[in-house]
Amino acid sequence: MAKTDTRSGPTRRTVLEGGVATGVLLATGIPVYAEPAGAVAAAASPTPAPTMPISLRINAKDFAVELDPRTTLLDALRNHLGLTGSKKGCDHGQCGACTVLVDGRRINSCLTLAAMHEGDEITTVEGLAEGDRLHPVQAAFVARDGFQCGYCTPGQICSAVGMLGEARAGWPSHASADVAAVSVALTDAEIRERMSGNICRCAAYPNIVAAIRDAAEGA
Repeated sequence: MAKTDTRSGPTRRTVLEGGVATGVLLATGIPVYAEPAGAVAAAASPTPAPTMPISLRINAKDFAVELDPRTTLLDALRNHLGLTGSKKGCDHGQCGACTVLVDGRRINSCLTLAAMHEGDEITTVEGLAEGDRLHPVQAAFVARDGFQCGYCTPGQICSAVGMLGEARAGWPSHASADVAAVSVALTDAEIRERMSGNICRCAAYPNIVAAIRDAAEGA
């Protein structure tokens, strides 16, 4: 004679039976539960995110935009202002494709909010040339064929411009033999170390180093 289970709460058998029943319903396409009509309507029309007016100075021009305060500088440049030179690579600050200059210093624009840069002087790759005259780093990249697919090139160039400014200011790097030296000799090892945050998936590194060396020497 089978014993009656007098235990309170769900048993192993009821849990298994419930799981099997749910699996059958899912396999047949029958919804396991029905959402209230109000919940469906709310999901179909989400509340728009709040925006705020932001003033940005980019490439010596002033821009006024309405942005979600969580918008990154990279997304503001590309999606709201049409400045698509800065590329979205990893979106985690690890590849350097989004590098721009803020007050002359290079930053990863995917890791900072646009709202944080009101009043700053932002320079993207579009703002380096003077009319038809290329920036010396841009010209060196062309002369040395420092790019292949070109996707990382805007970030490489902006990073190189910022890096050359750091070297002129006497900033040392991990490769510097004398961190107290007033001037920095930009050897290939120095250039590679200082540009290590910019990845080239085509591996055009020898040409990139040569281009930066030429620009540093005024070639």
